[in-house]
Amino acid sequence: MGGGYLMTNDKQQQFDYRYLEMARIWAKNSYCQRRQVGALVVKHNMIISDGYNGTPSGFENVCEDANGVTKPYVLHAEANAITKLARSSNNSDGATIYITASPCIECAKLIIQAGIRRVVYGEKYRLTDGIELLERAGIEVVYLGD
Repeated sequence: MGGGYLMTNDKQQQFDYRYLEMARIWAKNSYCQRRQVGALVVKHNMIISDGYNGTPSGFENVCEDANGVTKPYVLHAEANAITKLARSSNNSDGATIYITASPCIECAKLIIQAGIRRVVYGEKYRLTDGIELLERAGIEVVYLGD
């Protein structure tokens, strides 16, 4: 599978762990205080997009209000990575997305519509509706928790 190439399970697992680690590093670019999340979209063993949670382009880099609540217009890492693809010459058909945390239902819908066929994530979120929707859509979901 590996974002477009067939490879052994051991080799695929090595790539999965490495790309997930890269997504964790990328998450450190987020200005969000409550939680930093990163995402990488990989196709044919190449990173074709990246994202981290944060405010839309041109907004102040402050994700939470004075009470520590995340502002409603903050974008999730997956949404940033997928929408970045829309502004490029790449497409995500058959790609794998690596996310530091499991996707919410809204991001799961974007993943499905983007043609991403595989989701690898590293932390479980308390809500499981995003993962359930991905599985219902026939997308391969891989949890690589610690």
